[in-house]
Order: sequence, then structure tokens, then C-alpha cells
Amino acid sequence: MRKTVKPADSLSQWYGPDRSLFLGPFSSPPSYLKGEFPGDYGWDTAGLSADPETFAKNRELEAVWFKAGAQIFSEGGLNYLGNPSLIHAQSILATLAVQVVLLGLVESYRVGGLEGFQEVDDPIYPGGAFDPLGLADDPDAFAELKVKELKNGRLAQVAVLGFFVQAI
Repeated sequence: MRKTVKPADSLSQWYGPDRSLFLGPFSSPPSYLKGEFPGDYGWDTAGLSADPETFAKNRELEAVWFKAGAQIFSEGGLNYLGNPSLIHAQSILATLAVQVVLLGLVESYRVGGLEGFQEVDDPIYPGGAFDPLGLADDPDAFAELKVKELKNGRLAQVAVLGFFVQAI
């Protein structure tokens, strides 16, 4: 895989005071949104980011859990490991039980680490065993991937909201 090197100022479109804002030049972001985190477009109407501890919890939840359960309701059930002959879950309850166990194990490792394995420095973007392709080796590419991950997660949440509205 070929890595491209971007100029150092290319991150200013995502981070810092010159980043893109929610309403462009008509925005005046709150003082606590300084553009230091991926996906910060200077918009927080409900004030969910005002408290740093709550913001840290919400940031972790948004980055990790938007992906969970996306395939549960797919037609024909859920094929674990991509092979229907290995584990083919057609029961929502069985799928939920397996998801809780598997994701619980991965999450316990991500948050607390395991004795004898590599320590996890940052539980939101752990790297190491969670990055076998080394996509986070380049800091500029890693910063851009963080923003892309949040954008895709937010788009998926809006899509699910659309599904719910259509079902009503």
C-alpha cells in the first residue's frame, strides 16, 4: 500500500481555529470547542461538551459503539467470520448473546488491557493489536482517519434514524 505525504498545514482544515465550522462564517463556536478533537465543527446546541468528563465519555461512546450491531437485521441473519457454515445466526436473541460476550471481551481488553499482552495507552484509539495494518503509523494520516471515522459514524446514525422514521 502506498502512503501519501501531505503538507503539514493540511490538518488545519480539520483542527484548530481555522477548521470548517457548522455554519461556516456564520458560526461562533462555544469557548470550550477549540477544534482540538476530530469532528469538532463548533456546534453544541445542547451543551453536551461543556463538562470535560462528560465530553470524554461521550467521545469514547461515539467513536466506538456506532458500529456495533449494524448487521444484526440483515436479510438471512448474521454470518460470523463471513462464512454461513461456521456460525449463522438467524435468531436476534442468539445474536445479541454472542455480541455481548464477544464485544464484552474486546471492550474489556481495550479499556483495561490483559496481563501478558501489549498495554493499551489510549482506549479510544488503542492501536497495537487493534491496528494490524499499521494505518495509524503516520500521525497526519491517523488524524485524518479519526475525522473520517466520526463522519462515517454520524452518517450511519442519520441513516438509522431515516430507517426508523420510514418504519413509522
